Amino acid sequence: MSRRTLKLGAVLLGVGGPGQHNTWLDPEIPSNASVDIGWYIARAKEAEAAKFDLVFIVDSQFITENSPHHYLSRLEPLTLLSAVATHTTHIGLVGTLTTSYNEPFNLARRLYSLDHISGGRAGWNVVTSGDAGTAGNYSRDEHYDYATRYGRALEHIRVAQGLWDSYEADAFPRDRDTRVFFDPSKQHTLDHKGEHFSVVGPLNLERSPQGQPVIFQAGDSEEGRDLGAAVAEVIFTHAPTLDRAKAFRTELRERATAKGRNPDEVLILPGISLVIADTDEAARAKEDAKLGGKSFERALKELGRPFGWHDFTQYDLDAPFPDVAELGQRSFRTQADGITKLAKDNGYTLRQVVEHLSAAARSPFVGSPRTVADTIEHWFEEGGFDGINVTVNAPSEFALFTEHVLPILRERGVVRDEYDATTLRGNLGLPIPENRHTAARTQTATEQQAGQQAGQPTEQQADEPAPTAALVP
Repeated sequence: MSRRTLKLGAVLLGVGGPGQHNTWLDPEIPSNASVDIGWYIARAKEAEAAKFDLVFIVDSQFITENSPHHYLSRLEPLTLLSAVATHTTHIGLVGTLTTSYNEPFNLARRLYSLDHISGGRAGWNVVTSGDAGTAGNYSRDEHYDYATRYGRALEHIRVAQGLWDSYEADAFPRDRDTRVFFDPSKQHTLDHKGEHFSVVGPLNLERSPQGQPVIFQAGDSEEGRDLGAAVAEVIFTHAPTLDRAKAFRTELRERATAKGRNPDEVLILPGISLVIADTDEAARAKEDAKLGGKSFERALKELGRPFGWHDFTQYDLDAPFPDVAELGQRSFRTQADGITKLAKDNGYTLRQVVEHLSAAARSPFVGSPRTVADTIEHWFEEGGFDGINVTVNAPSEFALFTEHVLPILRERGVVRDEYDATTLRGNLGLPIPENRHTAARTQTATEQQAGQQAGQPTEQQADEPAPTAALVP
């Protein structure tokens, strides 16, 4: 059995996501990086050269004037990743797509097209849309409640997986000699009728090299964790300490086991913030400068997102934190509840909440290349995660990791030297899902064979005359 190795993801955030208020000012980053396909292709090729498993594209479909710079103007994930696919050969391509505001057939077809274009490298980051304002862009008066969002998500995923099994692997012989293009017996409708969706099928795309795109998921609520344990093969998260990281991974693996799944087929890949310099002291000073450069005003405005983009600028900064917890119930509820609890437990004012959240952004992965490598290896070996997702903005900062930290981890055998496969599943060590119709066909054949060996006649044998004694050996 091969040794467990650290999985690597690169989150491409262009001009800067939440908390990255001044990232766009870096002259190394094009001011239009978030809509520059050349920038994405270049970063993906750098990640592939470093043997990363995947690049990851975050997305949402509702913005305000206070949204992070990258969110204000960015490319649609599958369009973007299809372009990247034609310039890469091995790296996985993971895009965020919502189950709340997509139909399963359309989403399954678009994502499976990416899987074919890339030769089996597509991944789907399943979200239910935390931004409640998204409802207004899809002819709805209000966003779905949590129960509906996650019930719809589970059914949506199951329908998509069923559609991806529309064709068995050998459905298209394309044999010119026999003039047989495809075998109709290997095409299957879905005929799904559920609580949220009714889908007939089949999907008009044959089976891809990895069978089905890899399912990623990032919800941290009770409903989100339950969904992840049920269907996710890779789970994104954030853990500020090793103890919390271990607890999360243990819980998700236990939940998956309880649902009859192999826990080794549920990988935990948190997003981590890297601050690397020649020495530990220089790295800490570098982090201090980054945190000190944050804009309090923008942080105050971004605080509104978990609460349905509530405007916190209207309050007295030095008064107690306002009682607005209910505003997060159809938005990012878990995050809003956590902020509310933080303020209540500590008696924080609004100003203190903003300052605390900014200070809490300090990373455990700060130091010289060797220190950062030591910390990553320690968390990995202790069961804190199965891999990491690294935010990518400035190429030179990314190179500090790929050119100085990764060689240390490779020398220690923590990270593999080369790609193991050409598909995302192959490189993540995940099995190819067996087509359900092929599995049923195989099971039927096995049962018939077992019946024959036991001396029980098959249906065909039962209609035939019994052999004479002279013909029995």
